[in-house]
Amino acid sequence: MELIEIFVLIIFVLGYFFITIEHTIKIDKLIPALAAMALSWGLIALNYKSFGSWFDFKKKKIVTADEIKQIAPDYLPKDAEPILNFIEESLLHHLGLTSEILVFLIGAMTIVEIIDYFNGFNVFQKIINFKSKVTVLWVFSGLAFILSAIIDNLTATIVLISILQKIVADKKLRIWYAALIVVTANAGGAWSPIGDVTTTMLWIQKKVSVLNLIQYLLIPSIVCAVIAAGIASLLPAFKGNIKLKPVNDDANKYSLRMLIIGLLSIVFVPIFKVITDLPPYVGMMLALAIVSIFAEIYSNRDFQLSKATGPDPHGNVNESKHHESPVHNALTKIELPSILFFLGILMAVAALETIGLLFTSAEFLKAEIDLNLLMVIFGFASAVIDNVPLVAASIGMFPETVSDDQLWHLLAYCAGTGGSMLIIGSAAGVVAMGMEKINFFWYLKNILWIALLAYFAGIAVFMLMKDFITPITA
Repeated sequence: MELIEIFVLIIFVLGYFFITIEHTIKIDKLIPALAAMALSWGLIALNYKSFGSWFDFKKKKIVTADEIKQIAPDYLPKDAEPILNFIEESLLHHLGLTSEILVFLIGAMTIVEIIDYFNGFNVFQKIINFKSKVTVLWVFSGLAFILSAIIDNLTATIVLISILQKIVADKKLRIWYAALIVVTANAGGAWSPIGDVTTTMLWIQKKVSVLNLIQYLLIPSIVCAVIAAGIASLLPAFKGNIKLKPVNDDANKYSLRMLIIGLLSIVFVPIFKVITDLPPYVGMMLALAIVSIFAEIYSNRDFQLSKATGPDPHGNVNESKHHESPVHNALTKIELPSILFFLGILMAVAALETIGLLFTSAEFLKAEIDLNLLMVIFGFASAVIDNVPLVAASIGMFPETVSDDQLWHLLAYCAGTGGSMLIIGSAAGVVAMGMEKINFFWYLKNILWIALLAYFAGIAVFMLMKDFITPITA
């Protein structure tokens, strides 16, 4: 490893360390994440001549500096430096991939806030009216598992934590529920081709097919979720009864209607992706547009009605909150710090990928370790550096592996559920961390061992099943 590569790695490790001690140093996690991103890429750009090899995102393999110069585009000026152009292309490529996630996240959060603007989640307050903490745990865990397979684990986490905040007043108890939502949502996303970014990548690259993915991973994923929820059920935090928030009777005649429109629009996102083969954020923007149209129509109706009725008996003009744009109101409430944190941490990881550190490390492990064990290790790695670049590197590492090989399905499970071990190990975890301000070390102490046992339980079931499964051919 070159000295300059060590410096880039040190920057990432320091940034990661300051993220983990956010509550101790009282500095928001987005600051070290953004600093790590900027410093990593800056160091790469200033010292580009010191790097002997790079990871070509187009070919999914390591290329030398000389190879980059040979394939430099003809349109570059004669005095242009091909390596700098390659760095810029890589930066734009990774920014594009990261922006897809960010735009998707903004759309999902805005839809949730619009539903809340119309008190749409009051419906769930009335439905989830259980006294037992354990019962509420299983309800949310079940919903997380099912919804993540339909609308993906990220969106499912946003929706369920938003509902959780409406019905559970106790902050300490709520973060327990939020943490288990993350674990079960990641498990639910692993067996669905649209449930997680990594499974979607494998599906698009034709490494897995829908029917075989479900056949191989549905039962292991169920086991993972059930083990996690089952262990949590035995903990003191979930003993006894729960006191739910009183239902807000600030009735809005459009509450149920907006809830149905909002949830159906989110469910439509993966359908839109399957039909058009466009990235999920495009469908999410369409969903947001549809929800916004109805929100504006309904809020304008209420405002017109309030103006028509005039002042109340006390002389006060009854201008409801709906004279404001519900869309603008929702956009002011989304978690922008979480979005910026996403930008920083994903682009910092992208810097490591661009200089080939992730790929060369994976190649070394591939040569030294059994492939099944390597996939298990990738699951651990996904909790630290994000599963997306790991899966991208894996696709390039195993070009000889045929479609629907058991290796791809094990990778899908490990990369999808392994991120549950750390709160910043998955997109769902990062969102939960932002929405509920979950402490990194609290999660490490209380949830890591649960996620770890659930992770290995699913792997054990996969290993027992794999020899008895006959792949389905189209």
